[in-house]
Amino acid sequence: MATRGPHYPSSEREFRAWFQDDSACLDYLDWLRWGNQLVCTGYGTINNPRQVSGRVWCCVACTARVSRTAGTIFQDTRTPMTSWFTAAWEFCIDKGGVSALAIQRRLELGSYQTAWMMLHRFRSAMALAGRDKVQGEVEVDETFLGGVRSGGRGRGALGKVIVAIAIERKQPKGYGRIRLRIIPDASARTLGQFLDETVELGATVVTDGWLPYQKATAGKFTHVVHRIAPSGQQAHFVLPGVHRVASLLKRWVLGTYQGSYHADHLAEYLDEFTFRFNRRRSPDRGLLFYRLMMLAANADPLTYKQAVRNPTPKTTTPTPPSGNRRAPRSLSIPKPAKPWRSTEPQA
Repeated sequence: MATRGPHYPSSEREFRAWFQDDSACLDYLDWLRWGNQLVCTGYGTINNPRQVSGRVWCCVACTARVSRTAGTIFQDTRTPMTSWFTAAWEFCIDKGGVSALAIQRRLELGSYQTAWMMLHRFRSAMALAGRDKVQGEVEVDETFLGGVRSGGRGRGALGKVIVAIAIERKQPKGYGRIRLRIIPDASARTLGQFLDETVELGATVVTDGWLPYQKATAGKFTHVVHRIAPSGQQAHFVLPGVHRVASLLKRWVLGTYQGSYHADHLAEYLDEFTFRFNRRRSPDRGLLFYRLMMLAANADPLTYKQAVRNPTPKTTTPTPPSGNRRAPRSLSIPKPAKPWRSTEPQA
């Protein structure tokens, strides 16, 4: 298959050919961050950099050391870059996503926490892609996820997380981008803040007639109401866009993560779903990989302590693993010398 873009691999074969070792991965990261010229904190552009170690450049003018991963989600990682790039590729080629357990097995990582943290750092980068506002004609509604307690249906549900949804309507048909937010309640103040953060001023907001939307849209948006009860139609006929997104979101959470997400981390999973949905028509999964790596190269570092929210206190002090702890193995494996020749084939 011919390469569709000089800046990203268009197939599994090209990905393996491009990123055979950690050096190639780091060079691609350099190019994403600085283009064809490295940048020194003291002298600006480094014309003739001298490499000190695998992840450090040295400026020949001022002897400043420039980390190739500092200021990215890869900062201070002990995981080889080949593993990071493979995780990103696996993350993108499957439209439904991939779980941390699957990444741990495919990359032969020593712990589930390492795989979970890798994917969580990519999700933190995906949040950078959803900051521009939707516009035009926009459907807005809420849905409910999870909940450890049983409760009623609709806006009176108990023990569930409320997720606000906004989706662009396209003419004559179809849908555009979405925006998702966790909200504490469905009050006029909360819904007004959600609209201010996600919908372009002056856009047309289409709702089901929930009374707080009248105050939330007043003076800022054109409000079109489609009341469900008087119309005699089901909600998914009146507002098909938001209900389709809500259905896909719930199926995605159950299918990919078996519904086992933690409520404290739901916002990051919503960022991932938004990233995937808004690029559902991407002609090439390699382009998705390029977009993700570009975001990863410009996202702020994220530590494990920052990522884990409300950690469960341990009743006993955990026992450290026996032996010396080693960093995960690089995926840049040298070509074996036909190991099958050392044994006889079995009958």
